[in-house]
Amino acid sequence: MEDRPPDEPELVSRARRGDEAAFGALVDAFADIAFRTAYLVTGDAAEAEDAAQEAFVKAYRALDRFREGSPFRPWLLRIVGNTARNRRRSANRQLGLRLRAEAQAPVETSPSPETGLLRDERRRALFAAINALPPHDRLVIGGRYFLELTEAEIAALAGVAPGTVKSRLFRARGRLAGALGPRAEWLDD
Repeated sequence: MEDRPPDEPELVSRARRGDEAAFGALVDAFADIAFRTAYLVTGDAAEAEDAAQEAFVKAYRALDRFREGSPFRPWLLRIVGNTARNRRRSANRQLGLRLRAEAQAPVETSPSPETGLLRDERRRALFAAINALPPHDRLVIGGRYFLELTEAEIAALAGVAPGTVKSRLFRARGRLAGALGPRAEWLDD
């Protein structure tokens, strides 16, 4: 699942030289992941939209500090994550993960009412358990399973070492399974 533009290094290079159209192409390519990342941190769509836009402005202003040849996405996501965290702190908001299950759920042709009810019940239980986790656990679970970020990208987003992500993810999955209790058996379904 790579959503990088095919000519990303060229676009970054042109943007660093002041080509606003090249930066616009980067914004277009990464707007969705920036929003979803900010949403993961803020838990609020309007706040996430503002944080993503603010992060793109900050990234544009900081292009001269971007290390040529480095991947752009982790650098941008770190800015998005920091911006979203700062906005959340300044607004004194609780971090909550309220992802739209409908956007994540596979479309079934015509499930039976019982199957649909069971799926909805499982989804509600899963999201309730995720929302009950501490913020750093929600961040690694959401980054890995909802945003499908790499460990390096989660590390950049969380501001921790890449090795820390593995241990946090392991512990967060254990806490999630503990919160779900006997219902955790269907996590592997």
